[in-house]
Amino acid sequence: MYLHRYPFSKYYKKLYIAVISILGVWLFILESNFYTQSLEDWALIYMLSGAILLLNHFLVYLPPKDNTFSMDSAIYLACIFLYGLDLTLEVLFLNNLIYALYKNKIVWWKHLFNFSMYCLMIISSYYSFIAFGGEIGGVNIHNIFAHLISLTVYLTVNITLMSLFFIFSSPGTLFNVFKGVLKLGILKESFVSYSVTLLLSLVLTILIKEEKYFGLFLFTILVVLISFAFSKFLYLYQDVSEKANKDYLTGLYNHGFFKNVLDKQFARLDKLKEPFCVALLDLDDFKKYNDWNGHLQGDELLKFFGGLLIKEMESEKYVLARYGGEEFAVLMKNTTKDEAFAFFDRLRKKVNDTYFAGVENLPYRCLSFSCGIAEYEKGTYSAGELIDKADKALYYAKAQGKNNVQVYDEKNVCFDAMQFKEELDAIEQLLKIFLSKDVYTYRHSKRVFKYAVEFSEKLQLSDHEKQTLILGALIHDIGKLEVPRDIINKEGKLEPHEWEITKKHVTWGKEILAADKRFEELIPLVELHHERYDGRGYPYGLKGEEIPKLARILCIIDSFDAMTTERPYQRTKTFEEAIEELRRCAGKQFDPTFVEPFIDMIETNYLKQPLIVN
Repeated sequence: MYLHRYPFSKYYKKLYIAVISILGVWLFILESNFYTQSLEDWALIYMLSGAILLLNHFLVYLPPKDNTFSMDSAIYLACIFLYGLDLTLEVLFLNNLIYALYKNKIVWWKHLFNFSMYCLMIISSYYSFIAFGGEIGGVNIHNIFAHLISLTVYLTVNITLMSLFFIFSSPGTLFNVFKGVLKLGILKESFVSYSVTLLLSLVLTILIKEEKYFGLFLFTILVVLISFAFSKFLYLYQDVSEKANKDYLTGLYNHGFFKNVLDKQFARLDKLKEPFCVALLDLDDFKKYNDWNGHLQGDELLKFFGGLLIKEMESEKYVLARYGGEEFAVLMKNTTKDEAFAFFDRLRKKVNDTYFAGVENLPYRCLSFSCGIAEYEKGTYSAGELIDKADKALYYAKAQGKNNVQVYDEKNVCFDAMQFKEELDAIEQLLKIFLSKDVYTYRHSKRVFKYAVEFSEKLQLSDHEKQTLILGALIHDIGKLEVPRDIINKEGKLEPHEWEITKKHVTWGKEILAADKRFEELIPLVELHHERYDGRGYPYGLKGEEIPKLARILCIIDSFDAMTTERPYQRTKTFEEAIEELRRCAGKQFDPTFVEPFIDMIETNYLKQPLIVN
């Protein structure tokens, strides 16, 4: 509970410390009486003070964050229950006096402030105990409520006094300080610690009541042994945690830990509004090195390279992991892509100049790596998409001749014509399954695909974005393969439970695509094309730019075709009526940025010439 390093930065902080100190000392003078204690009482006071000093040395450690708590409060509460206020305050005074002499390097006001806080806690706890019918002299099982109230008041006064101290000490706003003080995790930890304190205070009360000095001795030994046991447990816990999170060969974090940290960081990026990058590094020609020097020497190279990375990044707050094989991954908080590029390019040159036995047989005749970097951008669908972009940048770095650092750029990583044709053919084959189950969805997908091809030419999209939109448009309803045939082909309006099943097609579509890595980039379009700009869509209720851009575009195309195509349960709209509906819903269901360009495309291609739609 002692305060060690808090700067005098504010007038209110000084005033607060002065007020609490004066109040605590004044109440101590009013409530304590040194002359009423017998010699036997003073012997007990010395014993209790010694026990408190000993227990403050043997703190109880708890995982996962080296949380500690002392049992001194259990002794103070037991004193209240057994001997009342007077003796308890004298134990407090003697303990603090000895501690102040022992810790004489701590400035005097911190000792005084700490003593005053305990005075307020003990006095408040005592009077609340008496007010609720508590009887001094032992534990009354029939009135355990008084003990509970006493402990609750003790806890509340402690948290309040410390919270006010941090509020007056903090340079931040009052609102932010309150948020920090009232964090759920902190409150949970306090609740657990003080629950243990209450139980132990009752145990100590019973022990002292029955055996006095031997009971206190027994309690002290018990807590010291608990401290040793929990310290050992904490060591084992940390050892197991480290092994679970570390790669056995390099000592770096492993793939699983890296993914967990990335997922947690990704969930906070929109709120933090700070740059964030992911980098993937791959040792060049590692297979050739293994073939030439053997796998054992290859392992030594991985350990050497991992150690080199640790050394170069020890001054940065980056999360470094072995991602798999000869691939390494780095999470770079508060770092732009330009800063990341500069860092890894300097590192690349330094690695080139670092000798390791056997690298002279490699093509570059030196140690080298290729690196791909991706920066988080608003609208990024998932942490997996960020990794995928870094992976594509790494692939491009390899394609440029290795020993290279590349930042993700859609112009650099777009499909080549052959790859695009292959993926288009693969999706066409997948789509033909609809022919036997749902001809409407097959034809709808083909029309949406056609509109997407035409609309992508009108928009200022990169080649990569165009190809992703076109492929996503063709396969966007693939999840309807899982919707029962009687619901798909039902004439008339769907029942609520049938509509809920139909809505699941976006999730089922995501699961189908996730099985094939080639279609990973299409998942956002398949899963999110029914999200609405106003946040009232499904499956997640995303809003505005939280929805990826291509999914917002596909939503317009998909809705337009649904409105203008004959369906079993709704009347077909004319193109003019559908255009009017698009305009009416701009800013609600649809992103207004893309509504007018799409309408212009429809008017140009379909309303100023004979309409031909398959």
